[in-house]
Amino acid sequence: MAVPSWLERLRAAGKTALVQDGKRKIHYLFEDGKEMAEEYDIKTGQLISRKWREKNTLGGTGKWQVEVGEPTSPLLGALESELITESSSNPVFMRKDTLNSFQWRIRNLPYPKEVYSVSVEEEQRCCVIRTTNKKYYKKFSIPDLDRYRLPLDAAALSFTHANNTLIITYQKPKEILAAEEQLQKELKKIKAANSGDGDCKTQ
Repeated sequence: MAVPSWLERLRAAGKTALVQDGKRKIHYLFEDGKEMAEEYDIKTGQLISRKWREKNTLGGTGKWQVEVGEPTSPLLGALESELITESSSNPVFMRKDTLNSFQWRIRNLPYPKEVYSVSVEEEQRCCVIRTTNKKYYKKFSIPDLDRYRLPLDAAALSFTHANNTLIITYQKPKEILAAEEQLQKELKKIKAANSGDGDCKTQ
């Protein structure tokens, strides 16, 4: 079974932890030089954000790429790369997981629910959002399934629409739920620097 391979990579990575503002922040440094930063809610164990960074072609540090959580504000990079920023009325795509599911939210989509269809493309290993009015089209992958080498399951996918936001939910497979539970136990054993005072003990 291929599931342990990603867990083994996480175990082998150099890890540092910081407890701050009710969050446990974990920084991973992998053997290939890639970095991953995650934030969890201390009380619930809920993943709040996950970002990746790798060295650029010149060996310098690249920018953080957000996988889970609020996308980085385009204003932060406006001076560096974007003289034209996106309109605030454009659709905003972001991932915001729950404990039992992967979840994506696309804000600024005002069309009624019956306009949307969300499907799984098994061969391309992605999900596709289409609208009958041809106003929005989006393909996205689920990196977690790729890392654990698990197939996409159309039956796990559902969506709803409220307040101009399309919410897409994919139920986590039991293999990922078990691996995440195991990982949480290990992350809690890491001695975390506790922001605000010198206490380094965490449970």
